Amino acid sequence: MQDEYRTVARAGTHETEVNRSRFLCALAPAATEQEAQDFVAAVRREHADATHNCWAYVIGADAATQRASDDGEPGGTAGVPMLQMLLRRDMRYVVAVVTRYYGGVKLGAGGLIRAYGGAVGGALDAVGTRTRRRFRLATVTVDHQRAGKVQNDLRATGREVRDVRYGEAVAIEIGLPDADVDTFRAWLADATAGTATLDLGGEAYGDA
Repeated sequence: MQDEYRTVARAGTHETEVNRSRFLCALAPAATEQEAQDFVAAVRREHADATHNCWAYVIGADAATQRASDDGEPGGTAGVPMLQMLLRRDMRYVVAVVTRYYGGVKLGAGGLIRAYGGAVGGALDAVGTRTRRRFRLATVTVDHQRAGKVQNDLRATGREVRDVRYGEAVAIEIGLPDADVDTFRAWLADATAGTATLDLGGEAYGDA
């Protein structure tokens, strides 16, 4: 698994103009290929009167799924440069649709490549990105008497408390980078006089 990846901070649209043609780039996070395809379909419906709705998406922290479409533009002048811009920026789990309203001036292959790639780059700058980092899910189990202090200490040291479950004891779910597990285990033993337990679970990604 990749240790980290970048994705868009939110869905958003950014417009640029090149020789009177309007290029609207719509970006959105997409957890699955189906989500990406649904977003493309929604933009197509919204801009059904546009000259072209070209798209590209990258799914997977390792960029395992990459797709692109020129939607009627000359081959390799729209979808591919869009995809290349996403990859150049290390973007993952993201979909981009560039809607073009033709302005009457032909741009040529080089102009199209720059326009479509540039539309995605401009939109990424405008919408913003965030880094997601791989971590290990872990559960701290502690008695009720110490649970409040442990939670406060976790938050004070910047640990994300993902969930708290109350039963005979208190189970606090957190995320830990693999490199921090041994240090955290020692800290927990010291903070709870050895009464708490730490159980490691699977891996996930969270905001860095």
